[in-house]
Amino acid sequence: MTNKLLEIKDLHVEYHTDDARVFAVNGIDLDVNEGETLGLVGETGAGKTTTALSVLKLLPERTGRITGGRVFLEGKDITNYTDADMRAIRGEIVSMIFQDPMTSLNPVLTVGFQIAEVLKLHKKAESNADIQRRVDEILKLVDIPPERKHDYPHQFSGGMKQRIVIAIALACEPKLLLADEPTTALDVTIQAQVLSMMNELKEKLGTAMILITHDLGVVAETCDRVAIMYAGKVIETGTVEQIFDPAAAHHPYTVGLFGAIPDLTKKTRRLSPIDGLMPDPTDLPAGCKFHTRCPQCMDRCRTEEPGVTDMNGHRLCCHLFAQSGKEEA
Repeated sequence: MTNKLLEIKDLHVEYHTDDARVFAVNGIDLDVNEGETLGLVGETGAGKTTTALSVLKLLPERTGRITGGRVFLEGKDITNYTDADMRAIRGEIVSMIFQDPMTSLNPVLTVGFQIAEVLKLHKKAESNADIQRRVDEILKLVDIPPERKHDYPHQFSGGMKQRIVIAIALACEPKLLLADEPTTALDVTIQAQVLSMMNELKEKLGTAMILITHDLGVVAETCDRVAIMYAGKVIETGTVEQIFDPAAAHHPYTVGLFGAIPDLTKKTRRLSPIDGLMPDPTDLPAGCKFHTRCPQCMDRCRTEEPGVTDMNGHRLCCHLFAQSGKEEA
């Protein structure tokens, strides 16, 4: 029996500015089991990064706020944890690999110092010599020579910077890793190397992971389950096999995502993008948030928000399938 490491229940997140109120996350439910990799997929602006930042309570201090829902980590409700409480969790139980390695590292501190900083915070009983020995081990783990710990970030290539960011995230062997498009800034060859290394480390350390990405190919290679996000909601979840099965029922948005992937067996002049744009998060449409772009839109889609239909663990949030499985409230 699998144990749930992370549970997100009916999470709502908003950003407040002087000019607008942005509805970034609108009632999502997610869970991650121990040792499992969940792929979080969707267009830019879907709310993927905001969801990850909410787990770590790293939303912008003045503008971002959780307005509803609960986040459970190892069965404990951390929604109302203080900054001091969260500092004890970040790094040791849950860590995050941020999107851009170029800006994730402090340019005026050596990489060894930045790795050691995490260890000093959570391994206070260890001596400085033990911490330095651990820094060397972590650098070896990500295929960087330990003697380079005295170098500064600008002395490393983009791929090596990303390895160092991963090393910092894994320094205390956390139980959950939040990876926010960890290979976006890298070329294809380095991308493959970094993903392969992350998979090896995940297997070696038994770490669970939420992988935020636009790349369905990466999802197919690395994930156990997939959650598709649109306009701050999870609209389809299932195992990789269920999501990638062309014969299975799929949300029209998921169909559109797969339809936009180039098919090497067909000759075509253009790709097939999803028509239209993501709705304005300050003024979301009524009913199903995808109805303005959906080729199968019905009258009820414009006014009535769909419930979740469960098809043997494959869950869809669409009126098309309301009669095909067990519909939840």
